[in-house]
Amino acid sequence: MSKTLYAEFTVLPGSEEIVASLMAALTEQVRAEPGNQLFLPHTKAAEPNKYFVFEVYDDDAAFEAHINAHYGKTFNATLAKHIAEDGSQLTWLQ
Repeated sequence: MSKTLYAEFTVLPGSEEIVASLMAALTEQVRAEPGNQLFLPHTKAAEPNKYFVFEVYDDDAAFEAHINAHYGKTFNATLAKHIAEDGSQLTWLQ
């Protein structure tokens, strides 16, 4: 069964360009993962410092591979310095 979720986070003022660059690189890497079906990052129109990322993976194993990828860990460690939250806020969908 596929794993579907969205992630949200708020970029700190002054970090917009850094986060946009991080997201562009991550998007390319995640979309190349064998078990990734969709990875669609967006900023909110009314709040451009808020990101919404829609993600779909083939199954639990594909999602586990995604969260354990070395580039994802590097991304999350770097992102943490540039967002208001402790990390991306995940919401699971059915």
